Amino acid sequence: MLVPEISLTPQMVDRFLARFGEQIAVLHSKLSIGERYDEWQKIQKGEVKIVIGARSAIFAPLQNLGIIMIDEEHDASYKSETTPRYHAKELAGYLAKKNSCPLVLGSATPDLESYYEAKETEKSNLYCLTKRANEAKLPQIQVIDLRQELALGNKSMLSSQLQEEIQKNLEAKKQTILFLNRRGYSTFLMCRDCGYVFKCKNCNISLTYHKFENQLKCHYCGLEENVPHNCPECGSEKVKYFGTGTQKLEEEVHHLFPNGTTIRMDNDTVTKKNSHEEILNQFKNEKIDILIGTQMVVKGHHFPNVTLVGVVAADGILNLEDFRAPERTFQTLVQVAGRAGREEAGRVIIQTYNPEHYAIIHSQNQNYEDFVKTEIPLRKLLKYPPFCDIILIRFQGTNISELKKAARNSI
Repeated sequence: MLVPEISLTPQMVDRFLARFGEQIAVLHSKLSIGERYDEWQKIQKGEVKIVIGARSAIFAPLQNLGIIMIDEEHDASYKSETTPRYHAKELAGYLAKKNSCPLVLGSATPDLESYYEAKETEKSNLYCLTKRANEAKLPQIQVIDLRQELALGNKSMLSSQLQEEIQKNLEAKKQTILFLNRRGYSTFLMCRDCGYVFKCKNCNISLTYHKFENQLKCHYCGLEENVPHNCPECGSEKVKYFGTGTQKLEEEVHHLFPNGTTIRMDNDTVTKKNSHEEILNQFKNEKIDILIGTQMVVKGHHFPNVTLVGVVAADGILNLEDFRAPERTFQTLVQVAGRAGREEAGRVIIQTYNPEHYAIIHSQNQNYEDFVKTEIPLRKLLKYPPFCDIILIRFQGTNISELKKAARNSI
């Protein structure tokens, strides 16, 4: 049983323990080397029958494999971007075929390629669940145009409507989730005189400012630098922070709602062992009013007392230079909306500068099939997957001329 986030493992383990007892092993990267060794040994010796974990659990040495299940199968985290590079879904398909066992891919917002294959070919079967668990109703979604908020003089990260709804939730003793898929305090540092942007010397992407540590950090390679006082290009002292992250959002929420308790969940707050579980347990036990987080809070969590979800900036994913950006946006918005109203009526507020974009419109309607009907013709016209395969070939080396020669010879 694969889950996309380590933070979802404890919840999934609890459900399996309640149904199947103690015959369960857990595998993920947050375990210590000793813990992983012990779990691996239990699996190899046949002492357990079920393995639950993140993508690396696909390598578990299970004997007599009977079924493979992938929860939130659309999630990009199943693809490893570091060595060894692999896609857990592709490996699962290989193992299922080798062991003659079923592979079950589950998602409320399936990967478009998986859905198209199931619906239009005979390679897999499509089964649709048309109702939420416990007959719960879908939350009501409202889209806020941030351009109008600026026109009205509101320069806060939170629209006036979202602020009102948060206040109502605090008064009603209900919980709120605020989603912003950018950690740190500011997303980049720029010189206002010459326009120079401080970038990572390894990755050539903008460094993110983290206020609490007073550091510039690269979210790809982990490089850390001290905050400069002057621009290295023109020497100007007019160096300013731009953009927003979860640290800044948390600061603003404290300012606007001093009586509300908050907790933040992103890669900066879950570095310690078991920190995922501790944060989620605090929120689940209703000791915290507002959970602020990145994509870690989007998927699969069940918080019965959450009746409000606020998407602070829906445009972050939409503006990525990726043909899958509309699909990722739709999936993320529908998934995070699903955290609201699990048992009581829920409300969702999506803040965006692009309310007319079809990904935003379809996510407001929570209609996956309508989104597919819009997206598939565009993919077909532009010859993107599922109508083709895209392959990236990478050449690495220390000698540029040799690299160019090798690349030319490979064509």
